[in-house]
Amino acid sequence: MNDDLLGKALAATASAPGRSERIGISIIELFEMFPDDEAARKWFESVLWAGGQRTCPYCGSPDTAWEGSKPSVPYRCIICHGHFSVKTGTVMHRSKIGYRKWAIAIYMFATSLKGVSSMKIHRELHITQKSAWFMVQRLREAWKDTAGAEKMDGPVEIDEAFFGGSESNKHAGKKGLAKKTAVVGVKDRTTKRIVARPVPETTKARLENFVEAHVDADAKKYTDENSAYSGLSNHESVKHGVGEYVRGQAHTNGMESFWSMMRRGYDGTFHHLSTEHLHRYVNEFAGRHNIRPLDTDAMMSGIAGGMHGRRLTYRLLIKDGVHARRRERVQAA
Repeated sequence: MNDDLLGKALAATASAPGRSERIGISIIELFEMFPDDEAARKWFESVLWAGGQRTCPYCGSPDTAWEGSKPSVPYRCIICHGHFSVKTGTVMHRSKIGYRKWAIAIYMFATSLKGVSSMKIHRELHITQKSAWFMVQRLREAWKDTAGAEKMDGPVEIDEAFFGGSESNKHAGKKGLAKKTAVVGVKDRTTKRIVARPVPETTKARLENFVEAHVDADAKKYTDENSAYSGLSNHESVKHGVGEYVRGQAHTNGMESFWSMMRRGYDGTFHHLSTEHLHRYVNEFAGRHNIRPLDTDAMMSGIAGGMHGRRLTYRLLIKDGVHARRRERVQAA
């Protein structure tokens, strides 16, 4: 999501006492917006080509023309002679799925707080389950930079959670091969913005590096009693181990609420979050949280705008999984 849209989301959070003022889009309105592929294509072009300025995704030249001889790539660059469409160079690159189905999938992503499974996309859009799985993984790429580059001024809450299968449910030969994966997150209480990332371990160095990357050094920091946070400056903690969850302003309830939403998605929507793709799910939940104050059409535009420059091939997606499983086997040996 671009910085302008993130700024609007933060302004909406600061000005509105709740989320009841958001303007939604009903299913009927959605299909009126996108009655066919042509309407959906024009919507994508209006979002991805800001100001109606069509540019070549290969050389960046605005000197382009409609040619139409190749329906899947109807535009041609006068400078480099490349053929392209609004899908080119985005997560939709070379996708045979129509624009209308992509737009509907974006709507489902924006409005489903607990996420959308590939099986639901498969059933609702009438595409194969393999295509639906690839589609949702590509859509998650649009959330990659939602957190933005600016450090949080605070006060902030910092906490970690663990996701993965239960050892008790595994066959004897597989126990210990795939442990729960740690995810660390930080929430700015003023802006409500959340940044979260999977981490290979919750060591002092790892967690301090995460905090340093995303939080201003002078910001007030609240955590639980995890000793890995003991070296943080301007820091206060609560002791969950002895039943202390709130002491004045010291608590991590905001991050706990975020973890709760992710766990509801885990239990009720996905049932399993693979280690190799966990970072994409984390980006999705953090990204959707950060734009929740926006109207639905702005949320959809934000997701579509984040598609630019995020091409993800199926080969690379599978390769990520193979490498992650190989690392798990090495660590377990």
